[in-house]
Amino acid sequence: MKSRINGRVVQVEDKTFQLIKDLTEIQGTSGNERNVRNYMREKMTPFVDRVETDGLGGVFGIRENENADAPRIMVAAHMDEVGFMVTLITDNGMLKVTPLGGWSPYVVSAQRFTLQTRNQDIPVISSSIPPHLLRGAASSTDLKVDEILFDAGFDSLDEAMEFGVRPGDTIVPQAETIWTANKKKIIAKAWDNRYGNVVVVEALEALKDEKLPNTLIAGANVQEEVGLRGTRGSVNKFNPDLFFAVDCSPANDLMTKKGTFGHLGEGFLLRIQDPGMITLRGMREFLLDTAETHNIPYQYFVSKGGTDAGAAHTMNHGVPSAVIGVSARYIHTHQSMFHIDDYAAAKEMVIQVAKTLDKSTYETIMERN
Repeated sequence: MKSRINGRVVQVEDKTFQLIKDLTEIQGTSGNERNVRNYMREKMTPFVDRVETDGLGGVFGIRENENADAPRIMVAAHMDEVGFMVTLITDNGMLKVTPLGGWSPYVVSAQRFTLQTRNQDIPVISSSIPPHLLRGAASSTDLKVDEILFDAGFDSLDEAMEFGVRPGDTIVPQAETIWTANKKKIIAKAWDNRYGNVVVVEALEALKDEKLPNTLIAGANVQEEVGLRGTRGSVNKFNPDLFFAVDCSPANDLMTKKGTFGHLGEGFLLRIQDPGMITLRGMREFLLDTAETHNIPYQYFVSKGGTDAGAAHTMNHGVPSAVIGVSARYIHTHQSMFHIDDYAAAKEMVIQVAKTLDKSTYETIMERN
């Protein structure tokens, strides 16, 4: 698959698809991201001076700069995908849950998941009621997510306990990552936000032989989907001068592109506002200048939801923050769809930000804010 970025054709290599497949098929929801963290640590280690974790489990690779005055730049994905937590096991072995992240009740039922216990992963499905049994019943339009039971096939509470199931265990979607027929798009779970994890790994690899004008801190936070929790610990620990979230947002292009935000195939998302953050003028102009200088396709984005940048920008003494995003259809479900050209644009953008953000550029950003 080929994309045109910065005036040249960019080949999307098989190893990129394999990395996307690996990271989207790995299962890790909020508070239980260890599978993703272990993978990220392994992949980042060859390209950085060291890898560190924060107290909640965020993992970051650090490229030090010999100049103590060089700006500290943080590029942060998040590892968690939406899922569920077991809150109660019924007498007949069914599982009651609470959602981890935002779920529509209309996409939860009759799907395959994995129940992650202390000692093993167990297949589980979400319950549904056949239409035959609904005839004459009251309307189910007021269905709530936490009313949907999960069924691992256990016959009793005792049997579930024998298999090691306990309240607090997590339940994560199970899905296969595949190309669409035209090889322009990919269907996968968890592109929100394994996109960010993929781009961090590939950007670090692309930069491995570059002498950077900054100290680069790149990696992934935990627990973003449940309130931007992980970024507070990592920003406090690594104390960046500037923060860039790399995150996925919902596409809104099914019926029309007129007056909507998030269109597949039109470039990375340059977020200018969401409920938790207004992108400061200096950061916005820097991203615009970088994208236009390097012919990287972009689209403006206004969001009804936030990212880790919303937490980072109010940390410490205030950290100017921005988002380098991509859009995907049907996020927070088992099957999202994204355009590989948008990923290529976002990756190039992250690479160029890391290559060009020197002390002078940082000072210009701060002067314009």
